[in-house]
Amino acid sequence: MSDDNIKNHLSNTNGNQNLEEPIQPIDFTPVGQTSKKFSLKLSPVKVILSAFFLIFASAAWFVLSAKSVYLDVTPAASIVNVESPLAIKIGPRFLVLKGDLPVTVTAEGYYPLDTDLTVTDQQAQTFVINMQPLPGFLTLNSGNINGAQVFIDGQMAGETPLTDFEVAAGDHIVSVTLDRYQAFETAIFMEGRQTKQRLDIELLPAWAEVSINTRPAGAVVSVDGQDRGQTPLVAEILEGEHEILVKLPAHKVWTENIAVIARQTMTLPLIELEQADGLVLLQSSPSNANVTMDGVFQGQTPLEIIVPPGTTHELSFFLNGYQETRRSFTTRPEEEISLQVNLDPIFSSVEISAIPADAELYVNGELQGNANQTIELLAATQLLEIKRDGYVTFETDFVSRPGLEQKLDVRLKTLEEQRLESIKPFITNAVGQSMKLIYPGTFQMGASRREPGRQANEVLRHVNLTRPFYLSLMEVNNSQFARFDKEHSSGVIEGRTLSNNNQPVVRVTWDQAAFFCNWLSIEEGLEPFYLEENGKISGFNPASIGYRLPTEAEWAWAARVDNDPNSLLKFPWGPELPPPANHGNYADISAGVFLGRIIANYNDGYLGTAPVGSFAPKSNGFFDMGGNAAEWVHDYYGSSGQIGTAMETDPLGPVQGTYHVIRGSSWAHGTITELRLSFRDYNNESRDDVGFRVARYLE
Repeated sequence: MSDDNIKNHLSNTNGNQNLEEPIQPIDFTPVGQTSKKFSLKLSPVKVILSAFFLIFASAAWFVLSAKSVYLDVTPAASIVNVESPLAIKIGPRFLVLKGDLPVTVTAEGYYPLDTDLTVTDQQAQTFVINMQPLPGFLTLNSGNINGAQVFIDGQMAGETPLTDFEVAAGDHIVSVTLDRYQAFETAIFMEGRQTKQRLDIELLPAWAEVSINTRPAGAVVSVDGQDRGQTPLVAEILEGEHEILVKLPAHKVWTENIAVIARQTMTLPLIELEQADGLVLLQSSPSNANVTMDGVFQGQTPLEIIVPPGTTHELSFFLNGYQETRRSFTTRPEEEISLQVNLDPIFSSVEISAIPADAELYVNGELQGNANQTIELLAATQLLEIKRDGYVTFETDFVSRPGLEQKLDVRLKTLEEQRLESIKPFITNAVGQSMKLIYPGTFQMGASRREPGRQANEVLRHVNLTRPFYLSLMEVNNSQFARFDKEHSSGVIEGRTLSNNNQPVVRVTWDQAAFFCNWLSIEEGLEPFYLEENGKISGFNPASIGYRLPTEAEWAWAARVDNDPNSLLKFPWGPELPPPANHGNYADISAGVFLGRIIANYNDGYLGTAPVGSFAPKSNGFFDMGGNAAEWVHDYYGSSGQIGTAMETDPLGPVQGTYHVIRGSSWAHGTITELRLSFRDYNNESRDDVGFRVARYLE
């Protein structure tokens, strides 16, 4: 096609596309040329340009995709090698693609590092790398003291001298220990990187020199049980508390605890050793004699005693029923001697009267014949037995006392009486009181005219109690009385109540106490003991076994008889004033502000009444027979002229009277007259220190 034709084609191509006659292509073959196949041929220029373009495009892509990474390595002189062909170092930073980046770091004196760093999407990233230093070498010297154990961070490292011991770089605790030396400990920083370091220490002794001298010399010294030599001695003793024991033949052992301070020389004062004691074996016939030496009680024979040597000592031998025997002796150091003493017996006459008349007497198990006789008894405790067929054997540990007229009256109990003894020794009544069964006997009431504090109404009376009876161990308390009379109040004294449940009921008249007894009898289905008429007590039925107040004689028996009817208690605690500490509730110093007479230097802890049973009972089990509340008894009060001298059997007191008897001391009593168990009082009105306890016949 000619040029004109081409121009026309381009022009048509670029002109109006809506020509009515489209251009029709026609075959064209240039003149003089033959037809050939198509082939693509690139010139060198085009190849170079294409490669350049690809490189440029890749570089542009890498630059746009790469992340800037800075490796902050310590130490700074470390050699860093990034194991990636696509990592380009530009100044201190690397251009790398996202993903894992292998890195190796080396530095002299440090462990080599070979790790992969994870490169994230963040454009600029910094990785801090601290190289781990290689261990260092420690040399430790403890001067001229070798063999000490060395511990590093608690692990055994060896013994001194310790040379070039490999220790990890960093802070460590070094400890050095050696027997008899104070432990050494210090902190050390190891530089590491194969550096050698040296530590010189001084181990200090953990002992001190202790000088020990004795008179006489040559004594063996033990420290905590280990012998260390003989005096005079200078011993190296470890610091701390120690027991020093010094012993020398024929001398007493000396011992003392000392406190030793390391490296502080100590000199003990001169030890004066005392001569050793002697040993004396004492025997007597009979045995069990009490022994005193130089007036100090030592024990009973047979007996060994340790005696200071070189001094004369006096021994005294005592045994009930035998003459006192004395002996003197002297011992040498560590001497052992024996001493035998024969004691001379003492006899005393005792008149024995027994019923029935044909009863037999046994002394310490040996028959002595008819029981009714005057017999010579050893002045000591003897087992006396009075026997007869069909009767209960009487037994007693009888104490014969020389110089005294002694008489023993015994009435053997019949088998029927024995039957009675098989009855319950204790019962509990309807208000919960425990009551003890008493088998009384013959005794003497009142007090001798020569007894200090005695009153005229304490005339001696011979009484024979034949009827067994129960007696409550404790006084009736407010709670128990309230079951009978809910409205009753025991009142207040000096701002303190007397109406607590377990305090003894007080401020009751004799009639109120008697009405309570009848109520208690009815509660248990028993016939009332007291007769009532028009709301008053008009009499009593002695055949009744209902509840009642104890008779004066029964009260006296329970309070004063302690095993032996011939040996009556004077005070609730014994024969002499003052009462023992905390024995009972009497007029003490706390009540001195409103009571006239009190017991000096005595304080029982209670102002007013105490809860029943707060103090120890008598040996027979009864509480508060003295102190706390005084007690109404059954009897009318009779003057001395009404009291006879003949034997009285089961007395119930005068038939009539104005007042009733009150027995026993109370919390308001503190004089010798009132504290005695023979003290008799009377009244017909209530008082804040008077209560009662209940009794009843067995049958």
